[in-house]
Amino acid sequence: MTRAFAMIMAGGSSESLSVLTEVRAEPAVPFGGKFRLIDFPLSNCVNSDIYNVAVLTQYRPRSLNDHIGIGKPWDLDRATGGVRLLQPYRGGPYGDWQQGTADAVRRNLDFVQLQQEEHVLILAGDHIYLMDYRPMLYQHIQSNADLTVAVRRVNPYETHRFGIVSVGAENRIVEFQEKPKRSRETLASMGIYIFRKEVLVEVLENSDYIDFGSHVLPGMLQASYAIHAYTFPGYWADVGTIQAYWEANMSLLAENPALDLYDPEWVVHTRSEERAPVKIGPNAQVNGNLLSNGCRVDGLVERSVLSPGVYVAEGAVVRDSIILNDTVIEAGAVVDRAIIDKGVVVGAGARVGDGDDNTPNEAMPQQINTGLTLVGKQSVIPPNLVIGRNVVVHAYSDAKAFGKRKKVPSGADIGKNLR
Repeated sequence: MTRAFAMIMAGGSSESLSVLTEVRAEPAVPFGGKFRLIDFPLSNCVNSDIYNVAVLTQYRPRSLNDHIGIGKPWDLDRATGGVRLLQPYRGGPYGDWQQGTADAVRRNLDFVQLQQEEHVLILAGDHIYLMDYRPMLYQHIQSNADLTVAVRRVNPYETHRFGIVSVGAENRIVEFQEKPKRSRETLASMGIYIFRKEVLVEVLENSDYIDFGSHVLPGMLQASYAIHAYTFPGYWADVGTIQAYWEANMSLLAENPALDLYDPEWVVHTRSEERAPVKIGPNAQVNGNLLSNGCRVDGLVERSVLSPGVYVAEGAVVRDSIILNDTVIEAGAVVDRAIIDKGVVVGAGARVGDGDDNTPNEAMPQQINTGLTLVGKQSVIPPNLVIGRNVVVHAYSDAKAFGKRKKVPSGADIGKNLR
């Protein structure tokens, strides 16, 4: 029996993903055509022979709950172990809603103590990677560590995005900096932790720590617990920003992508929809795309990722874009460098992502400034409307949100708080 059970953090909101998390929790965001972000840690667990998994939810969990269900796609529909959704609650000794990752686990320590396994694997629900957790668990047990942290090398110019560790003899972590402005070290925490269960319970019961990265790890270092690093050499992406999400999807289009979704020895499981095969029309042109089941293409699609059920009409053009489930791109419409959520209709002759004006988005200038245009779930783009760059069209926007405009300038923010 595997000596660890897993707890996946899936509760937080993420404003940095803009319209994608207006209607769902971040781990439920679609990725790579047919998958969702939560599929990666769930699949890594079962491929690593970990069949006891808890998913801790809070923010807008319905889509995530529906996707996971009873865990059948991951072979987690089991009488013993399996997958359990631990819902948030108010009241009791901890008062109001959970405040962070460590606080979420603290509120479920009764569940933790009931598990037979000796070690607890803590995972984020919104990272993209393929990882066998068994070598890390083996190192953790052999070194008699209280806590083992998975780390990887990052670009020196990106250290400000991560928790950075310094490692001494025998892989022991001697220093930790949370998102430093400058750092000589480039070993970043991946947000993957293995605790001895008794240590996790002890630390959380005797502290008011809120987050693992910001509070638990530095607090345990100060208290001289044995904390070790496990270096992971493979692909890993934190897609917590719109730019990172777009880049991770686009990287799948490479001839030999760093993330191999076609490895029969490490399958990424998901809840597949029953759809017809992809249909390419006689006048269609497709070049360098990922096309999911149920897609129909009669127009031009280049360097794009299309989720199940997308329809691109004859005369329509889609370039360098991510189009989510059941979106319709009508005849003559052009979509360029855009992320379009589920169930959107782009009217005939409309242009989404138009022109060379790269004015940053007025509401999120630091996050949306590279020319990507976003359209939220079930929005309707009127025919012949022209939408510039770095525009955010919020979920459920329709003709009323656009008024009598014929053109939406770059950087605009449309339809917020419609529902």
